[in-house]
Amino acid sequence: MTDTTTTHVRTWHVTASGGHETAWIELGADALRAHGRAMGVAPAPYWVTYELETGEEFVTRRLRVGVEDADGVRELDLRRDDAGQWTADGRDLPGLAGALDCDLGLCPLTNTMPVRRHGLHLAPAERTFLMAWVAVPALTVEPSRQTYTHLGPTEHGARVRYAAGDFRADVEFDEEGLVLDYPGLARAL
Repeated sequence: MTDTTTTHVRTWHVTASGGHETAWIELGADALRAHGRAMGVAPAPYWVTYELETGEEFVTRRLRVGVEDADGVRELDLRRDDAGQWTADGRDLPGLAGALDCDLGLCPLTNTMPVRRHGLHLAPAERTFLMAWVAVPALTVEPSRQTYTHLGPTEHGARVRYAAGDFRADVEFDEEGLVLDYPGLARAL
């Protein structure tokens, strides 16, 4: 991270899981590092811890996730190398060629990377991405096509439409590109 790094602590009420998440975020001009903790009660009680690191242009380098629930403890070490190859716990992941970002399920923080990279919180544009989507609490990884469309400014930043499959949500981001309100998922406290 550079000397232009800002530090943020963001807590969200995660309505989709009936829980909360807090993330400690180091946000630079073109990279971020974060770690966070979340708890949810739907579909059953669970705890999540994660560490996220991106390289230049907010491209994911590594996401380490741990989950604890009634089925025990699971861990995932998801990585993307400089050649664009994704691995989970050292095993190659097919179907992710071209993906730049991870998307941790039920985690509003991971929407920041594509929005910041393309300035979607600042100006009109629409972009479609292939993401390495991580299901929570199962910690399975699968490809996910997602489209982000800048809808316009708000009092605190901008509204960006998120679409994946049949799901759509008009997400409000702050001026830093961090989620303030993600209808159906989470709201910053």
